[in-house]
Amino acid sequence: MSIFAPARTVLIAMCLVTSGAMAFTLADISNADAASGLKAALEKGSVAAVGKLGIANGFLNNEQVRIKLPPILEQARPLLQMTGRGQQLDELVVAMNHAAEAAVPMAKPLLLNAVKSMSVTDAKQILTGGDTSVTNFFRNKTSAELAMKFLPIVKGVTDRSDLSGKYNSVMGQVSRLGLSQQLSVEEYVTQRALDGLFKVIGDEEKAIRSDPLGSGSKIIGKVFSAVR
Repeated sequence: MSIFAPARTVLIAMCLVTSGAMAFTLADISNADAASGLKAALEKGSVAAVGKLGIANGFLNNEQVRIKLPPILEQARPLLQMTGRGQQLDELVVAMNHAAEAAVPMAKPLLLNAVKSMSVTDAKQILTGGDTSVTNFFRNKTSAELAMKFLPIVKGVTDRSDLSGKYNSVMGQVSRLGLSQQLSVEEYVTQRALDGLFKVIGDEEKAIRSDPLGSGSKIIGKVFSAVR
């Protein structure tokens, strides 16, 4: 028997004791800690999302959130290309995505303020609601206000780039094909920008839940490890 065996046995026992001491269940987590963990996760997710999307080509170069043409224009694309509108459609896509990236930075303060509306006693329930329950909570709390904030920013970009004019020009031709579109370009881009924002925040939440200790935050690690 190796002379190192006893030492190794003691080391293993110490690790087991330590891991047991560090393990938490949801019952061990106070409501205050749960709320703090949620706040930290939101801050981490929102900062990451804004950092990824609110930059040049943040939407355009991300296939998961890239804003495509409205379905009605995609449907009419073959006919529009036949009439020489193909390049205009491509320009619309680029302009819409640039408009979205300009609006996204406005989301950060609103997302961080939303945590104040969360009841501390609701924290554990939100935590156990699923892989994106935190994201869904804040989406429900902030979507309407974010849309109001995004819309004028998007409109400012579309006005400067004459996106509205280009869009309406194409839509005019589409309407002559017997198709119709209800949303303005600003409303459409705003909706897709919000969808993209919360998609990325949701991805960040999933990453935190899959590896809480790798989040770099002690409170996130403690709280989210307890609900795995």
